[in-house]
Amino acid sequence: MALIRSWLAAANVPEGEFPLNNLPCGVFSQAGGEPRCGVAIGDRILDVAGLEEAGLLVLEGGPYLDVPFWNDLMEAGPAVWAALRARLAALLAEGAAERAAVEPFLVPMAGAELHLPFLVSEYTDFYAGRHHATNVGTMFRGAENALPPNWLHIPIGYNGRASSVVVSGTPVRRPWGQVKGPEEAMPRFAPSARFDIELEMGAVVGCASDGPVTVAEADAMIFGYVLLNDWSARDIQAWEYQPLGPFQAKATATTISPWIVMKAALEPFRVATPPREVPLLPHLREPGPMLYDIALEVGLTPEGGAETVISRTNYAEMYYSAAQQLAHHSTCGCPMNVGDLLGSGTISGPEKQSRGSLLELSWGGKEPFPVAGGTRSFIQDNDTLTLRGAARGAGFTIGFGSCSGKVLAALADPYAR
Repeated sequence: MALIRSWLAAANVPEGEFPLNNLPCGVFSQAGGEPRCGVAIGDRILDVAGLEEAGLLVLEGGPYLDVPFWNDLMEAGPAVWAALRARLAALLAEGAAERAAVEPFLVPMAGAELHLPFLVSEYTDFYAGRHHATNVGTMFRGAENALPPNWLHIPIGYNGRASSVVVSGTPVRRPWGQVKGPEEAMPRFAPSARFDIELEMGAVVGCASDGPVTVAEADAMIFGYVLLNDWSARDIQAWEYQPLGPFQAKATATTISPWIVMKAALEPFRVATPPREVPLLPHLREPGPMLYDIALEVGLTPEGGAETVISRTNYAEMYYSAAQQLAHHSTCGCPMNVGDLLGSGTISGPEKQSRGSLLELSWGGKEPFPVAGGTRSFIQDNDTLTLRGAARGAGFTIGFGSCSGKVLAALADPYAR
């Protein structure tokens, strides 16, 4: 697929994140104004709420965009999603007859404040990247027992906290929690000393379900994708996860990128999941390619310093697709809601420089790695971690915007009186 040219010159730059091929959905505000729905195009935000109010964007069953979130439009279903993209493409395409009417609804992206693009109904995080699972399992159980016995059969996951999902740019406070070192007789309450990230993609559910769905049906339910950083307190996690799993270690924050890249924009980049070492049960088998070729990277910037790109990998490294994860989630009859968010699990590649967490990059803290001005094993106070992702076509790029957060020092003991 080639670049679709727009009358907005900034949308035709090959390395730009937001060509007419993309049209990602977000929520923005200007100069303290009320948040409203917008679509990124070039270096501008198209005020689609304004277009709808003016009668330039009419969708069957609408209005949908008179609220500062995309849930209402998502709930309208795939036919309306397609109609939205078609109408916006017609308004913004090179030579569009309605250019003069649309231009007043374009606002500069620079200076606009971006907000959470949708109301997060529920949040589920998975552990579905084989390289990550193998690395972590090797550290804690040895190479022979790296993968749990169920890992090659189902996408392992846990229910997280929707309340702590935040948009890129939101500072993250280092958490307190109960920790216990291997040489300590008793646990203690302390700030996390092994605070970490997880480089993930997040799938946004746009259609509700009530009962089991197939992988194909699950794929059709996904509205789009965001970058996702599942902040993780590894020392809290090491003590609490025996035997049930992550809880407080993962509840501090989950940061997502501000733009939902609709699934339709990613269609040219579909790739298959890897060959199966163990055949999956029929309800988890994919009818076609359902991963995407999306290049990913993580940058770490110390306070006042330069950024170091510490990891480069690709979403295609996943073992299970978001559609498989969603289908598995529904097998017990669990209803899925519009606005549910599914984290892919950490996306690591086969090489050291492609590991998607500091836990892996430093091999549990034993092998500090270089960054500008020093080294890191885990995140230090005032470090900024930034995730980026891009699918690259013939002369165009599909981007997500950055997924960034600065780690602030822990507050004083919250229980000291």
